[in-house]
Amino acid sequence: MKIALIAAMGLTLAIPASAQQAVTPAERQVHEQMLTLDTHLDTPSLFERPGWNFDEWHHVEWDGSQVDIPRMEAGGLDGGFFVIYTAQGPLTAAGFAAARDAALLRATAIQRVVAGNPDKLAFATTADDALRLHREGKKIVFQSIENSYPLGQDLSLLSTFHKLGVRMASPVHNGSNQFSDSARPKPSDPVHRGLSPLGRQWVTEMNRLGMVVDGSHASDAAIDQMIQLSKTPVILSHHGPKAMFHHPRNIPDDLMRRLARSGGVMQMNTLFLVPTTSSDARDKIEARQERWELLNPAERQQFLADQAAVEPFNRADFELFMRSLLHAVRVMGVDHVGLGADWDGGGGLRDMMDITGIARITARLRQAGFSDRDIEKIWSGNTLRLLRHAERHAAGKPR
Repeated sequence: MKIALIAAMGLTLAIPASAQQAVTPAERQVHEQMLTLDTHLDTPSLFERPGWNFDEWHHVEWDGSQVDIPRMEAGGLDGGFFVIYTAQGPLTAAGFAAARDAALLRATAIQRVVAGNPDKLAFATTADDALRLHREGKKIVFQSIENSYPLGQDLSLLSTFHKLGVRMASPVHNGSNQFSDSARPKPSDPVHRGLSPLGRQWVTEMNRLGMVVDGSHASDAAIDQMIQLSKTPVILSHHGPKAMFHHPRNIPDDLMRRLARSGGVMQMNTLFLVPTTSSDARDKIEARQERWELLNPAERQQFLADQAAVEPFNRADFELFMRSLLHAVRVMGVDHVGLGADWDGGGGLRDMMDITGIARITARLRQAGFSDRDIEKIWSGNTLRLLRHAERHAAGKPR
């Protein structure tokens, strides 16, 4: 721990000033000593980008990325759930097969990156693994599935992903599918009024395997049904309260309370806190940004000039995010709130655009009067509790 703390302190010179704002040395030390996890890291989408390396420091202003090993060390993020994400496609045999292959390739990319950094990274599949790796000073790599669309109609594939180390999964993403209605369905999508019959079987199989059921991106009705059906508490890996901003990806206070009463946890998202608008010009800039590593110096200079001329994506600021988090704690209790900011998946705040600034959350919670014990519950303890519930159920042990 002392070595990790010294290394992190040494990196602070590279951290943007906004990231260091309002964090005292004492608060930073407390943050470093805590086990910190984020339950939704979309960073594996970058693992297949030509020229992009997870073990190198990147700048969010340049290539758009928000998480890498050096920035995890600088920001004090110990690990989290690295996501096997699949966009929703056609509900056909060909669509299912293509999605399955894409998900397996993404899982392979995660395996490759972890194997390539054995001194820095290690897989975790249990709560105890996370605690052990934290003591050893290694970054913790849990794996999760965002959108179970790749399973097609074959729930036995859940077992395949479980053997690969996946310990959390959600049934759906943007667009309803064979398992569940989405919070953001398309007009032509099937309507299940929550979970489909196959989706209900999916919950049962998740419980049997000891995987945490993730309701993020599902409709409110589907989340409610997951809470009722699951034998272990449900997580919302990157979600928010509708009381802060009315958006389909946020849930009302009454559903938050039901989730808490069932033992579940809502992990706070940085998205869907303010209105957003689409922009063709911004989409084109983001597409060019994905090729940053392949651009020559002149092309990089031109890209940065063009980027500065485009209206930025409308984001919440840090204080609005903290108000959202504190609202969730007031409604649900500190035992039922965590952090899942959607880094590398669209998340980020105007004044905290990558993980180098996350110690500000610890500092702000301490300033709000939270004990260090309760802050660590928010950072990791509540998530580990859900993992233990899932593990015990799969082993046939009482909850």
